[in-house]
Amino acid sequence: MKSVSELLATDGGHETWIPLLEMATREVFELMLGCQLTVAATAEEPAWEVTAMVGLAGQLCGVLSVRCHAKSAALMTSKMLGVTLDKVGPEVSDALGEVCNMVAGNFKNKIAGLAEGCMLSPPTVITGSDYSLRSLADFPGLEVRLLFESMPIVISLQIHS
Repeated sequence: MKSVSELLATDGGHETWIPLLEMATREVFELMLGCQLTVAATAEEPAWEVTAMVGLAGQLCGVLSVRCHAKSAALMTSKMLGVTLDKVGPEVSDALGEVCNMVAGNFKNKIAGLAEGCMLSPPTVITGSDYSLRSLADFPGLEVRLLFESMPIVISLQIHS
């Protein structure tokens, strides 16, 4: 079993994982929501209202998160369930948690030799913007900023050795 350092050395460093994280995200949105994501033009840091997190354990340890606005999360839920936006209720947390879980699973499967050596935790969803997220990561975090229906979403991965 390879360590995180060995995985990173084999793949050319964690920077090479950013395109894999973006590809994994795009594929999940295409499959689960039937939509194309576009690249975010700005690096603004708005007050995110919903954050879903999935822990990774095994050969790769860390936390993958998806942050967005409440309206984005509701629209994702609407598309996933095939209902109009006004019919979306408390299932928003489950839907965003599932999107995050699928992105994490798709990402780990894109790294050679990691698919079976990494497990995912059940997703956790935080609503509200009055919190801060800190990580004890050993490596700089990976981040992808995309637009979902013209609304920003941020996918980040904090890696622990």
